[in-house]
Amino acid sequence: MNISNFLLMRQEILLLAILLLLIIAEVFIPKDKKSSIVHLAIFLFGIHTILGFLPTENGSLFGGMFCSTPLINFFKNTLNVGVLIVLLQSADWIEEKVIQENKGTEFFVLLFSSLLGMYYMISAGDFLMFYIGLELGTLPVAALAAYETSKRISSESGIKFILSAALASGVSLFGISLLYATTGSIYFTAIAEMVTPNNLTILGFILFFAGLAFKISLVPFHFWTADVYEGAPISVSSYLSVISKGAAVFILMIVLFTVLKPLMYVWENIIYVVSIATMVIGNLFALRQQNMKRFLAFSSIAQAGFILLGLITGNQLGATTTIYFVLIYIFSNLAAFGVVQAISLSTGKENMDDYNGLYRTNPKLSLVMMMALFSLAGIPPVAGFFGKFFLFTAAASQGYYLLVFIAVANATVSLYYYLLVVRAMFIRPNEHPIPYFKSKIYMRLGLLISVIGILALGLYSNLYDYIFELNGFFK
Repeated sequence: MNISNFLLMRQEILLLAILLLLIIAEVFIPKDKKSSIVHLAIFLFGIHTILGFLPTENGSLFGGMFCSTPLINFFKNTLNVGVLIVLLQSADWIEEKVIQENKGTEFFVLLFSSLLGMYYMISAGDFLMFYIGLELGTLPVAALAAYETSKRISSESGIKFILSAALASGVSLFGISLLYATTGSIYFTAIAEMVTPNNLTILGFILFFAGLAFKISLVPFHFWTADVYEGAPISVSSYLSVISKGAAVFILMIVLFTVLKPLMYVWENIIYVVSIATMVIGNLFALRQQNMKRFLAFSSIAQAGFILLGLITGNQLGATTTIYFVLIYIFSNLAAFGVVQAISLSTGKENMDDYNGLYRTNPKLSLVMMMALFSLAGIPPVAGFFGKFFLFTAAASQGYYLLVFIAVANATVSLYYYLLVVRAMFIRPNEHPIPYFKSKIYMRLGLLISVIGILALGLYSNLYDYIFELNGFFK
């Protein structure tokens, strides 16, 4: 093994180097200048994100446990962009509240450690590497969910998340052990060649799928989502809603489309039922919410149901539309969470009624929220429309017409509750609306990147073609 082999792990090595530099900086930066750790972390991760777009080669390490392809590198770059936006939107909160408690560096260490685990999970070539990455990506988030230790609801959030995650990990590990028992291997390539449709294998898949369904917030594995999102800091909720979910979708897609393709006649039926249940229950509960974090939590559950429309196809078109939709979802959801965080940090208000008359005092924030919600609802010409359209097209191309009809009906329902927020901001009167305030530069930059993503992804068709080419091995 030489240096060129380790360059296949350049994303992981660079992120680990950032972690070490932040720990060293924590030791040497004086206590009265700890806020500079925020600027250092954002700067270093920004460089890391840019370097991630350098071309990479196909290859594997450690006997096939770690794999690197242009598609996997694209996955990681997608997560990097999302995490960079999360960092920008979190900077004000960290400077004003977290640094005062002397926990600034720890926040970045936990966040980057979780992202490092997701890197390894995405690049896994066997179930051992997958499980190590899964745990490394999950455990730090439990600490982040309980990061506001002065609030009881935050502690409850962390406890609920870690208990649910432990159960999901155990169930998934048991499923992996059954797959190993039937095939005699934990390597993806070997399992793909030896897997046969028998009862033990099917049970192993169901248990494995249940573990990942927890991270994606699929029904009936979604019960933790709203409580954790409400109790956790908003930046952690946004990280869970897009980064954690996106990584789980990526690895699930790879496993279904390559490793467990012989079981497609089984998992397509499971995904069919779970997709409908997730869309319907997510939408129905979103209709009842007044707290914006719980509202976005159930919205993200419903969006996960739409994502399954791409996974159920099992082909190159489905993989392309899934990745494209996840990329759009990252920008759209982070824009919505960014506005919620900006308002919460300035005023402490998080309920939908508090947004009444927001356009009168904060028109720019109102427009950003409206654009984010329109994208999540699938209203043209923003990117979310094209994402949902391609998902419906992919499912219809395989003859899932009833599923597409149910999805369109649910998209109509989601349009109603997204417009409730828009109506509150632009139409409903309020004698005492949220006063005008101006966020700092990092928050504004994070919202700007999100808005650019929402607009550009819908208008720049070459990106979809590029993703389609990357997914060539799913033919």
